Amino acid sequence: MSVETLDVDRSDTEYRAWLKEAVRKVQADANRSADTHLLRFPLPEQWGIDLYLKDESTHPTGSLKHRLARSLFLYGLCNGWIRPGKPVIEASSGSTAVSEAYFAKLIGVPFIAVMAKTTSQAKIDLIEFHGGSCHLVGNPGEVYEVSARLAEETGGHYMDQFTYAERATDWRGNNNIAESIFAQLRLEPHPEPTWIVATAGTGGTSATIARYVHYLQHDTRICVADPENSCFFEGWVNHDPSATCDSGSRIEGIGRPRMEPSFVAGAVDRMMKVPDAASIAAIRVLEHQLGKKAGASTGTGFWSALRIVAEMRASGQQGSVVTLICDPGDRYLDKYYSDDWLAGQGIDIAPHQEELEAFLNGTGLLG
Repeated sequence: MSVETLDVDRSDTEYRAWLKEAVRKVQADANRSADTHLLRFPLPEQWGIDLYLKDESTHPTGSLKHRLARSLFLYGLCNGWIRPGKPVIEASSGSTAVSEAYFAKLIGVPFIAVMAKTTSQAKIDLIEFHGGSCHLVGNPGEVYEVSARLAEETGGHYMDQFTYAERATDWRGNNNIAESIFAQLRLEPHPEPTWIVATAGTGGTSATIARYVHYLQHDTRICVADPENSCFFEGWVNHDPSATCDSGSRIEGIGRPRMEPSFVAGAVDRMMKVPDAASIAAIRVLEHQLGKKAGASTGTGFWSALRIVAEMRASGQQGSVVTLICDPGDRYLDKYYSDDWLAGQGIDIAPHQEELEAFLNGTGLLG
């Protein structure tokens, strides 16, 4: 008795032509965009320590999340998940959604951002500027479920940055952020940094940097700075992948109420829990020193980087430290740069700002 060969061919010439063009457009965007700058922060020369900030705010959509969004779109397209005419949906507190709206518009598909109602109006405006729409929820913990439901209802694709961020980027190289940092440090006094400090929203950036460092056998250590109202620090310290917290982070773009699948805890050497007041004080000091406004997530990493600098100085260790400018401060003029907002939140940044200024002036310690 013969068995019939079963053969189902789902080849779609029209779809494959659309896919090729969509991938070309996303890759062309990367080819057009010059790499971001590595800025040197002024420290006293006699310390023998160099501090650098990788300025990711210069991407076309103004944040570190432009890299992530590009990787996620290529990943979704090449997996066959993103389809012509069907919406891409994302759970995002803002900057990822801004960048994903940009790429969705670039390839001609609808985009819906599911985000907390507390997201800054400036970010909402940017998402809508790039052609996206915003679906606001009262509880930040609902964004995952609502995103998945909208994808099912519309036949669209839930991008799910919190699951796929760490796997969508090629951590071995291919113009990722880690490769860029090391290339730009090549002619500096300390080309292999002692520490790189990142912050975590998805955890994708810290995973990419850590994996690259391990793959190329560098001695660089990776520190992740975590804000208040985020569970990454507690989950990491206690080796608890089920850790959660009840309220959302006030520092937009970083901190999560649960341990996200894309946060690769085992790749991280060190974590710091940073008070929100310290994060905001740090961006005020950064503006005074560099003339650049940055978002508070930058301040979280900058505060931690300066603590590491202080630690190195106290031990007589020379070397370099790198952290990131995650996005521009003009998105947060009504929040982190508003004294009225700080007062309404009960946040006093003065003690932290005075401590930072004294340290940088060489007249105080940073504890």
